[in-house]
Amino acid sequence: MIRLFHVSDLHFGAEDKAALDWFSGIVRDEVPDAILMTGDLTQSARSEEFAAAAAWLESLGRPTTVEVGNHDLPVYNPLARLFLPYRRYKVLERMIERPLEVRGVTIAPLRTTARFQFRLNWSKGFVTPQRLAHTVRLVETAGEGDLVFVTAHHPLIEAGTRTEARTHGGERALAALARAGADAVLTGHVHDPFDVTHQIEGRTVRLIGAGTLSERVRETRPSFNEIRVEGRAFETIARVMDGPDHRV
Repeated sequence: MIRLFHVSDLHFGAEDKAALDWFSGIVRDEVPDAILMTGDLTQSARSEEFAAAAAWLESLGRPTTVEVGNHDLPVYNPLARLFLPYRRYKVLERMIERPLEVRGVTIAPLRTTARFQFRLNWSKGFVTPQRLAHTVRLVETAGEGDLVFVTAHHPLIEAGTRTEARTHGGERALAALARAGADAVLTGHVHDPFDVTHQIEGRTVRLIGAGTLSERVRETRPSFNEIRVEGRAFETIARVMDGPDHRV
C-alpha cells in the first residue's frame, strides 16, 4: 500500500506549533511515501516565515512537493508582488511544484495563484492557459497504468465548504485535466477536508481538499489527509488532531 500525506495551509506566522509537532511525530513514526503540500506555507510571505517553513519541511525527511498559495505572494510590497512575486520561495526551490512519481502514482503540479487579477479579491484562484497546458502535458506523459494526482492550492470548483475558492478558469481546467487522464485534484485553501466525486464526459475525477495545521481553523480541528493507494483504488482519511480519524 502507498501512503501519501496531503497537508496544506501551514500559515507560518500563524502556525499551530502543537499541530506541527503532532504531524512531524506521525511522519517520523509512520514514514509516508511522500508529502504533498498544497499551498499557503506562510501567513504574510515574509522572509522569516519562509525560512521557518523551509526548515520544518526539510526536517521531515520525506519526498515533498510544494504548491504556491495566495498567502505566499507579497502582501505589503505591491512592487514585489507584481515583479518578483515568488522570489522568497527560493529557499524552497527544490520542492516548489516538483513532479513526483511514487510507485504507480504520478503527482502533477498546477499553479492557481496570480500576482494580479481583474477583480477585488486576489486571494481567489486563477488558472492561466499556459499553466494548464503545462500540467496537462505532465498528466498525459504519466507512466502507463499510474494513478495521476494533480496538486494545486485552490479548489477548481466549489466543494460545499464554508470558504469559497471562486477559481477563474477552474471548470475549464478540471475538464481538461479529466480528459488528459487525471484521477484526482488535491487542494487546500478552504481549511476543511473533503473528498467529492465529479463526472466529466463519462470520466470520474475526485476533488480532495486538506484541512490546516494553523490557528486559522474553520469547521475542523487541525488536520491533514492520508491518501491510501492500493492498485488503482484509493481512499482519503482525514486525520484530526485530538479527534477521531475518518473517511472523508
